[in-house]
Amino acid sequence: MTQHTALSVNLNKVALVRNTRHLGIPSVLRAATLCLQAGAQGITVHPRPDARHIRAEDVHVLHHLLKSWPGVEFNIEGNPFHNLMDFVRELRPHQCTFVPDSEGQFTSDHGWSFPVDAQRLKPVIAEAQALGVRVSLFMDPDPAAMAAVRDVGADRVELYTESYASAYGTADKNTVLARFAAAAQAALDAGLGVNAGHDLNQENLTDFLRAVPGVQEVSIGHALISDALELGYDATVKAYLQRIAQAGRAAPGP
Repeated sequence: MTQHTALSVNLNKVALVRNTRHLGIPSVLRAATLCLQAGAQGITVHPRPDARHIRAEDVHVLHHLLKSWPGVEFNIEGNPFHNLMDFVRELRPHQCTFVPDSEGQFTSDHGWSFPVDAQRLKPVIAEAQALGVRVSLFMDPDPAAMAAVRDVGADRVELYTESYASAYGTADKNTVLARFAAAAQAALDAGLGVNAGHDLNQENLTDFLRAVPGVQEVSIGHALISDALELGYDATVKAYLQRIAQAGRAAPGP
């Protein structure tokens, strides 16, 4: 059976550009609308405590927008021990992705560590699930850790793909890709869903999805928004959807 892969567009970089002035442009709401009209199946935001890109009001506006888009998922990511759980409790998005970022971290650069993080994650995972929110944990591609993720009660993992992106086009690519494939298979064997994200782009996405089993969602922001500066949102989203289709993972249309 073919596993469909949804494209969730991360809008942080749209907000980052907007925040350099006080004009309200580019609009995060407009960007989301254009991406959805082009066929994106999800919207992702990572509201950090310092609000340097996505702000609290953006999260609320996008939540309201997605009420008019049945079947499209809203994924809010961040550290559950900072500001994330406030959004989860109030808005109850389809999915929350727990990321172990420090408050001033430049960008996400590592996954959760087990057994170190297990006990503190259990109660926040249980709380989110009790609110009807799916929980995904941001994880390095370590097959041995996937059973521990299951044991703390998470629903999915999001594989942190920066090491694959860095190895793409080098002699290490296949070795690194094999590690991701093994981690994804271990997650599936443990009964977990599999997401992926960080530095995926038009060049490396298809090969990743062909090699890594069971990826249900890719969350792409920096590269997609960068492409959109040149191509526009409509053409860019459609190009990424085509890369997914080339891997045999295209989701059914609306």
